[in-house]
Amino acid sequence: MIDVDVDTNDDGWMIRTIRIQLSTSGQGDAHDITTKAAAALKESGLKSGVMTLFVTGSTAAVTTIEFEPGAVSDFNRLFEELAPRRGEYRHHLRWGDDNGSSHVRAALLGPSLTIPFIDGALTLGTWQQVMVIEFDTSARRREIVVQMIGERARLSVPCCVA
Repeated sequence: MIDVDVDTNDDGWMIRTIRIQLSTSGQGDAHDITTKAAAALKESGLKSGVMTLFVTGSTAAVTTIEFEPGAVSDFNRLFEELAPRRGEYRHHLRWGDDNGSSHVRAALLGPSLTIPFIDGALTLGTWQQVMVIEFDTSARRREIVVQMIGERARLSVPCCVA
């Protein structure tokens, strides 16, 4: 993880942005980044707010899933049915490449995900993990921008009673 930005003000709110780098092997390669997202939240010191994860580029996406081989396989099979890799795409004619299905798949799923956090923990379900999915037909180096906006932990200071 690369720490990029910390922006604070006096009312207890803070914005923290980090970037996660990962390498993929091509279409269908899925990565569970839940642990990295949770670590970024812990490092931020924020207690309540929202985390947005955004994968840069037009041929990858972010979602949640029960990250296990069967569910990931089912997920990839669905996208092969929706936007077949060997299908005919006008994108191929324009650019002379082979990743028209990649752009369609990524556009269907989307590049970002927002997760609330409470008491310093992501509000994910027991079997819910954060997944980055590569849709491009070639290996890629991906950057996921993680931005957290929330309330910092407040110190409990006893107040004097007159």
